[in-house]
Amino acid sequence: MMLSRDFVEYCIWGWDNLPRTLLMYYTNFISTPEGYFQTVICNSPEFAHTVVNHDLHFISWDNPPKQHPRTLTIEDTSKMVSSNAPFARKFKRNDPVLDKIDSDLLGRMNGSFVPGGWCGEDDTCTEVGDLNRLQPGPGAQRLGKFINRIVGSNSQNQCK
Repeated sequence: MMLSRDFVEYCIWGWDNLPRTLLMYYTNFISTPEGYFQTVICNSPEFAHTVVNHDLHFISWDNPPKQHPRTLTIEDTSKMVSSNAPFARKFKRNDPVLDKIDSDLLGRMNGSFVPGGWCGEDDTCTEVGDLNRLQPGPGAQRLGKFINRIVGSNSQNQCK
């Protein structure tokens, strides 16, 4: 879930008291609070038009009845990448597809962290270079295309 600064400020300050009222309701509700922000945003006229109904995940559903996500494997790699989605689910623990994502997409090797534009000259990133240096790569371009597609396709009110 991504929330705008304006919406978070509204939740904190609650100038019409809706966020506080709903918070009290969720406090006494036997359920997880995952619906709180969606309930507040869809019931706030100044923010309801900003909702984009997408969870940013690549999911391959079982066929039929499309009730459970399939476990992704190495054979799903090209579909995952071409979807441009920044997240995917579900994977088996230690599946080879996770190593492929680490090495091919993230440039992460052997349990190390993902290198960034701040790395020094050394390919292993053992020395830190310019911390303010940002180099968007192919993944950032894929994410930009993905966001443009989902925002452009969600022109109707998602709260109805």
